[in-house]
Amino acid sequence: MIDLKNKNAFITGSSRGIGQQIAQGLARLGCNIIVHGRTKDSCIKTLDLLEEYPVNTYCVYGELSDEVQVNHLVEQVQNLNLNVDVLYNNAAVMTPYHEDYWDHTWEEWMASFKVNVMAMYSLCRAFIPNMIENGFGRVINITSGINGEPELAPYGASKSAVNKLTDDLAAKVENTGVRINLLDPGWLRTDLGGQYADHPVEAVLPGALAPALIDDDGANGELFSALDHNLDL
Repeated sequence: MIDLKNKNAFITGSSRGIGQQIAQGLARLGCNIIVHGRTKDSCIKTLDLLEEYPVNTYCVYGELSDEVQVNHLVEQVQNLNLNVDVLYNNAAVMTPYHEDYWDHTWEEWMASFKVNVMAMYSLCRAFIPNMIENGFGRVINITSGINGEPELAPYGASKSAVNKLTDDLAAKVENTGVRINLLDPGWLRTDLGGQYADHPVEAVLPGALAPALIDDDGANGELFSALDHNLDL
């Protein structure tokens, strides 16, 4: 495993839930953390949780369903004048569950793809070229094991698009110091996963850290399962 001490990690959706857990896990390894939430105030809780670690922390904010705000989010990160070494595309939305699975609206489809796919692509575009130039980068895109549930079709289809885009980008960074992989966090009790999920949100660690810790010639375009991955940290 590589040493992430003094590296910089940008984690979308890290104001709560899975992203907040990942932020704490990376901070324990000495990684500086760029926290992201929809608003500046939404970052406060995670920033407070990170105070116990001897790392630098930052807050950036923006709504990922809005291209203008995504562009502004990129500018905020770039204005920090530091390299993004780890990009964790964690943020996602799930539109309502429809018993009548023919009832999904175009607005629901667009909401899913804007946040889950298009914003992710924009952030990869913003930071992967610099990672390649610097000779180091770890990109982790959150996916889902959802299957056979057309009641959540826009969400499921958006995650399939995440898988495909990750696979395609992996082919382009194969011979660089950048690795891009997928993480399935499992069904966790979060705002998105719901209260009846199988596992508490804390169960995402330490497995969610595995794709950030691989060597330069390690896994690329592969799927990691947080709940099945044991790390000796």
